[in-house]
Amino acid sequence: MADGDEADIYNGIRSQFPLSFGKQSKSATPLELIHNATRRSTTSFAASTAVDDKSSASKKTNVFPSLSENFKNSNPKSSQKNGDEDKLIGPSRPDDQLTIGPPRPSPGIDVGDEDDVPLVGPPRPPPGGNAVDEPMIGPPRPPPGEVDSDSEDDDEEEEEEDDSGYRIPLSNEIVLKGHTKVVSALAVDHTGSRVLSGSFDYTVRMYDFQGMNARLQSFRQLEPFEGHQIRCLSWSPTSDRFLCVSGSAQAKIYDRDGLTLGEFVKGDMYIRDLKNTKGHITGLSCGEWHPKDKETILTSSEDGSVRIWDVNNFQSQKQVIKPKLSRHGRVPVTTCTWDREGKQIAAGVGDGSIQIWNIKAGWGSRPDVQVGDAHTDDITGLKFSSDGLILLSRSLDSSLKVWDLRQMKKCLHVFDDLPNNYGQTNIAFSPDEQLFLTGTSVVKDSTTGGLLCFYDRVKMELVSRVGISPTYSVVQCAWHPRLNQIFATVGDRHEGGTHVLYDPTISERGALACVARAPRKKSVDDFQPQPVIHNPHALPLFRDEPSRKRQREKTLKDPVKSHKPELPMTGPGHGGRVGSTKGSLLTQYLLKQGGMIKETWMEEDPREAILKYADVAAKDPKYIAPAYAETQPETLFAKSDSEDEEK
Repeated sequence: MADGDEADIYNGIRSQFPLSFGKQSKSATPLELIHNATRRSTTSFAASTAVDDKSSASKKTNVFPSLSENFKNSNPKSSQKNGDEDKLIGPSRPDDQLTIGPPRPSPGIDVGDEDDVPLVGPPRPPPGGNAVDEPMIGPPRPPPGEVDSDSEDDDEEEEEEDDSGYRIPLSNEIVLKGHTKVVSALAVDHTGSRVLSGSFDYTVRMYDFQGMNARLQSFRQLEPFEGHQIRCLSWSPTSDRFLCVSGSAQAKIYDRDGLTLGEFVKGDMYIRDLKNTKGHITGLSCGEWHPKDKETILTSSEDGSVRIWDVNNFQSQKQVIKPKLSRHGRVPVTTCTWDREGKQIAAGVGDGSIQIWNIKAGWGSRPDVQVGDAHTDDITGLKFSSDGLILLSRSLDSSLKVWDLRQMKKCLHVFDDLPNNYGQTNIAFSPDEQLFLTGTSVVKDSTTGGLLCFYDRVKMELVSRVGISPTYSVVQCAWHPRLNQIFATVGDRHEGGTHVLYDPTISERGALACVARAPRKKSVDDFQPQPVIHNPHALPLFRDEPSRKRQREKTLKDPVKSHKPELPMTGPGHGGRVGSTKGSLLTQYLLKQGGMIKETWMEEDPREAILKYADVAAKDPKYIAPAYAETQPETLFAKSDSEDEEK
């Protein structure tokens, strides 16, 4: 049969059914609508602003509106374009609903001929002859129909080049929830596909962007140590394993899927010298994987030591580092970190000092660099720059300090008014390291909430403050270089989560992949009845008894079995029933009436009732009395002295 005949037959049969018959194609939701749903609110409680010396208005306000889209207006580099950008603010254009990101600044072309037809972008010169009067630079422009794609790409490239230092992805936001307390640890693998979050609720949650849908649920939950808070998480350089540091003295290694690979040994707490112990003896404070060597990790502890471990040997560390202390006793090491090449180690000590060791042949516990009074409180985070010139330090004294590694005697700059209530608050660099950022904690009786503060590394000034949560503190933060997305962990005593900030125009994968993936709808085929397990030989305690409902209904209908017995009467009897005055039973009543039961104990004297058996016990002793008959003294009973008995 020819193909044409088969098609005619199919069309003829298909015409007999309604159009709604059969499998319908799914209506795909446009990405623009999906990203509009995750767009950050422009009326948030706090701040996204820049400190510009030329702008006096920003200096007068303490609480800033959270305008992620208007971030470029606060960009010092783009301050000259503000006049052009103001012209674009107004009635929406026809294509505004399809536009993602802030409007592009228009070049210096007059936009005065927009009377009849609304134009998107600057008007093109007419193809006739008006454009001849203007000086032409470069090759002539192609026809208007062919300019759209190429010109837009060129404008985007130029815009990215101009604002590359301040293109912060802040327009959209998603929240990875699941924790019941503040999220104190964060780790994103190098490919940007998996995220780890640790919390004060003693659990670690694992998120996979590639397998996660719009519900944003974790695919695995771990509890490394029962009753110990999670303090640090770190991926290996190959992202096949990760390190988990909790409040216990033992760190754990997991594989990429969350299976335990090993647990480091705990040292002997009764040994005074820490160099002679095989491991930490008190709770850990921080830990980090070597940036280059996948077999080496670094941990710090409250016992006052920093240790280097080999992941192939969980029974003993490779080296023990004891910081130099200004006073006797054990001072905890609050944080530690590697530099980018793994050739330097920095540690923050509980006395406020920063100590740095250069890893070289024959190196020991004596630090190469020591800054005695770097901070007035515990140091919560340290971060090396990739070029090895800058060291950032964050502390509980509400400050962030920038240090020049070539001259550590005095810090380069101090940023104050950064409240910090958590010992895990860190610092992070942007991918190009032109900016660095840190989080702030919520202060009592304050209206600012938790913020992310961005600073310019060259100018040493505040670039932007972004409001993350009105009631939760921001603890950990990270800016992933491949995804170009910002992660910030928040929480309090009742709830915690991880905020992911991104921009659809400049971010890649990560949150973009999971937000656009709708959750699967439940079908009839998904119904799974609970299986019934019959175990007739089980013990009665564990045996599942069958339902007795029908048997109970049958018993209720039986007049004999369902007969309710009459209640006993109180008081004298009536109606042929015996009362309970002289005995509750009929037998007792008849015996009492016939005199066969004599209740004389109510009228007898208990002393006389006992003494009437005294003669019998003396003449015929039983049980134990015959054994003591010869040695037992004579029993004397006390005579009554009461006047009543004498009478």
